[in-house]
Amino acid sequence: MSYHWNWAVLLQPVSTGEPTTYLGWLLSGMWMTVSVSLCAWVIALIVGSFFGVLRTTPSRILTGIGTVYVSVFRNIPLIVQFFVWYFVVPELLPVSIGTAFKQSPPGVQFFTSSVVCLGLFTAARVCEQVRSGIEALPRGQRAAGLALGFTQWQTYRHVLLPVAYRIIVPPLTSEFLNIFKNSAVASTIGLLELSAQARQLVDYTAQAYESFIAVTVAYLIINLVVMAFMRWVESKTRLPGYIGGK
Repeated sequence: MSYHWNWAVLLQPVSTGEPTTYLGWLLSGMWMTVSVSLCAWVIALIVGSFFGVLRTTPSRILTGIGTVYVSVFRNIPLIVQFFVWYFVVPELLPVSIGTAFKQSPPGVQFFTSSVVCLGLFTAARVCEQVRSGIEALPRGQRAAGLALGFTQWQTYRHVLLPVAYRIIVPPLTSEFLNIFKNSAVASTIGLLELSAQARQLVDYTAQAYESFIAVTVAYLIINLVVMAFMRWVESKTRLPGYIGGK
């Protein structure tokens, strides 16, 4: 193999004149990936839980709303959704809001569009996990909550969801990992996350192997940290008698 390995290139100052190194570019991309993913995960949990509850209510209308949401966001390719949120949605907003968004710094536009798109896309998947967790519970739990005088909402809040969340920690771990990997698609609208920084590094240094090996290691580190954290959460929340319980 005639390729000339040069790992020292990562420590060289960037040729653009910025006060950083190529490794600094990768670290900034890693930070952007983590920031976008965590913000999107908050949206995914909140929105996904809301629609997951809707899909298990007795109301056909509410169930239908939840089903439509899941069908739309799960059946449109993620890359298309990124383009829609970045290019189309600002044009559909009220003029004042759309103009303010388009006049904001490019980095803010990229970050906001990426967080909203990734969050709502993942929310459709979280919705199904929450729905399956609630439906896995014995029917008597809902009836017991209502018999105690709880309203439908109180029954979900105090009886069903606390247990459902505990038993869906393993599948939620998978979705949490996926959101970090899916964030790479945000580079298509200009966000300088980890994979985009790697491609930029290749353009400036022509050291493709070093760049993408470093990115691979960075993604591996992120995923290992996430898995370790979620395993800790699972160990603290598992319930005897349920999946994963002792």
